[in-house]
Amino acid sequence: MNTSTIKLLTTILLSSVLFSCEPPNDTTGSPPNRLWYAQPATGWDHALPVGNGRMGAMVFGDPNTERIQLNEDSLWPGGPDWGDAKGSPEDLEELRRLLGDGKVHQADRFIVDKFSMGQIIRSHQTMGDLYIDFQDETPVEKYTRALSLDSALVTVRYTKRGAQITQRVFSSAPDNVMAISLTTTATGGMNFELRLDRPADHGHPTVITSNLSENEISMKGTVTQYGGKLNAQSVPLDYGVNFETRLKVKHSGGSITASNGRLSLEGVRQAEIYLVSATSFYHEDYEQNNAETLLALDKSTFEQLLKRHVEDYQPLFQRVTFDLGENTLDSLPTDLRLERVKMGTYDPGLVDRMFSYGRYLLISSSRPGTNPANLQGIWNEHIEAPWNADYHLNINLQMNYWPAEVTNLSECHEPLFDYVERLVERGRITAREQYGCRGAVIHHATDLWAPAWMRAAQPYWGGWVHGGGWLVQHFWEHYLFNKNREFLGQKAYPAMKAIALFYLDWLIKHPGDGKWVAAPSTSPENSYLAKDGERAAVSLGTAMGQQIVAEVFDHTLKAAEELDISDEFTKAIREKLDNLRSGVVIGEDGRILEWDQPYDEPEKGHRHMSHLYALHPGHVITKQGTPALFAAARKTLDYRLDHGGAGTGWSRAWLINFSARLLDGEMADEHIRLFLQKSTALNLFDLHPPFQIDGNFGFTAGVAEMLLQSHTDVLEILPALPKAWSEGKVTGLKARGDFEVDLAWENGKLSQAEIRSFVGGQQKVRYGGKMVSLDFTENPVIRLNHDLRTVN
Repeated sequence: MNTSTIKLLTTILLSSVLFSCEPPNDTTGSPPNRLWYAQPATGWDHALPVGNGRMGAMVFGDPNTERIQLNEDSLWPGGPDWGDAKGSPEDLEELRRLLGDGKVHQADRFIVDKFSMGQIIRSHQTMGDLYIDFQDETPVEKYTRALSLDSALVTVRYTKRGAQITQRVFSSAPDNVMAISLTTTATGGMNFELRLDRPADHGHPTVITSNLSENEISMKGTVTQYGGKLNAQSVPLDYGVNFETRLKVKHSGGSITASNGRLSLEGVRQAEIYLVSATSFYHEDYEQNNAETLLALDKSTFEQLLKRHVEDYQPLFQRVTFDLGENTLDSLPTDLRLERVKMGTYDPGLVDRMFSYGRYLLISSSRPGTNPANLQGIWNEHIEAPWNADYHLNINLQMNYWPAEVTNLSECHEPLFDYVERLVERGRITAREQYGCRGAVIHHATDLWAPAWMRAAQPYWGGWVHGGGWLVQHFWEHYLFNKNREFLGQKAYPAMKAIALFYLDWLIKHPGDGKWVAAPSTSPENSYLAKDGERAAVSLGTAMGQQIVAEVFDHTLKAAEELDISDEFTKAIREKLDNLRSGVVIGEDGRILEWDQPYDEPEKGHRHMSHLYALHPGHVITKQGTPALFAAARKTLDYRLDHGGAGTGWSRAWLINFSARLLDGEMADEHIRLFLQKSTALNLFDLHPPFQIDGNFGFTAGVAEMLLQSHTDVLEILPALPKAWSEGKVTGLKARGDFEVDLAWENGKLSQAEIRSFVGGQQKVRYGGKMVSLDFTENPVIRLNHDLRTVN
């Protein structure tokens, strides 16, 4: 018996003996769709997340000193005041001259020196912490801590001296409040102190707390960044978003005392704690907004707020269900289930739980009217977060929204579209002043203030102009899934046109073949070996760059056709698209080239697989349509993996999606297992490491791709079903063309499908080797059996 096995068995024994744990009760149905644990969180990535899209928290469940770490999505330092451009059109011409002369190392230095804002520290930040200091360290028994995915509610239960204590926490979108309920069966009630706090910023206090009444705490502050950097130079920021967080308590039994910005409660049988927060980003008078929100809450009880919260949340979450038919391990705490998986035991129930968790996290971090989910969603305990917890546009922000359409959460996509519109407006200035181009350019990273300029300490990290091109793919996808012509005309087409217009001006003729190429170009975060054997990043075109330009042109033309637009602009796009250098070129070794010519690579197992954009999330490489490219894509992935690829959580999640597009269920299943084994924290957060939420969303999207695909003109049923998923069912998945699909399978074979059309018309459907054409004109709901025959 190895050390890991002994450790696992010891942990299980201790959990059952010391905590006398039992699975938490759940009233939302059977089997319960939850994460649960038999002990408090001992680290931040063990805590359980709640969120209403804008305001979130991490619940630790400590029965002695409870910590609820707080977040709000607009808490950023600084402002939109670091300019819009660096460099000039003349600098761009010089950069292209260096490339044309083969002076790639000089080009690498030049692009950073002339165009990049360099290293940036300007971070999304924590809102602080609520501490509940219980004045009783009596050992607890029968401890459970659970997150119900069905009701978006964290519940902590335990007993002290024979009395049960229950804590419930949720973050409500309809009432704009975080609500906490504490109850006890002890006749003498509970004693505890409430306090709000926030970490210092390089020794500078960041908040002031006070008591506005005998049952309230106010915490006011300004988001600063005294360790701020611009172009790797120290730029302390003593200004930023102003905010106030207010806490109000209702209690029954006992007493409450306010002093020095804290609240002390003694002998209370029940306490309801309401947290509201408002910022200067959203509200001119944010303190008044808090006052009004709290006043409105006076009319409701905790149970009424919880009811409205569940009624708001469940219509989103319950649109899709996924069950692999294996729930026998639900009685085992989630961390122990994960430990079993890390030791090699397969757990299908944990797979469907992870799928649902990704949807829960998207609902909780991205709602209409909020900012989009950042690198950490909305959950961040830092003043200086890893990678600023900002918006990285060379895969990470996009991956956050991969599950939005296919898992039926289109509303949660809206914050991305609103944000991109802000990026486009600043990107127009950047394109004009920095490059002398029309339209809008958006580089590889940005933040709350939506700057579009380049930030890169090294050319391969951020010397990339295609963030906008990738982002506008999401506008077109949203239209394909929902067929909303108003959205296409008012939001999608203007954004797509702005990026396409930039590309019209950005393209130059490649000196080798005279075709249009996007240059200078880099492949995200990767480099090649130049002729002298040294690493270089900038080149005369890359696979991903060309693929994105081609896709933007193609989608813009299709959108224009849908909107009955034909003008000089669309004519210019068509002309350049017809003579655009291909971004999918097969090299002599059978792999797809990453740059404009074959180069050796210093990192053969690099985490980014950017040259396969055309396979996923693009639509160009398919088995039926481009069999040679399909085979080359597989060879390209195998090569990456043979050299140690997919080292990060999000990279592994991308591989699940790639595997699904390659119609290889076993490959996808392998990467699902490796994701759980190598890239998953105890609370099931994705680990880069450290925590990045993109992998959670990529995982969920990848599972959906295994079950349903619609990126060609055919709706593919169970295209990448692994053998381990011998039976299961999924309901409510979306397909392009505005279809909703339910599927069930037994013994690895389809048993039933139901397809619902919201727009009518014809649609081809394929399962296995059989394809049928269905007519939804008269019948919006069609049911199919195992061999695609229509059934009543």
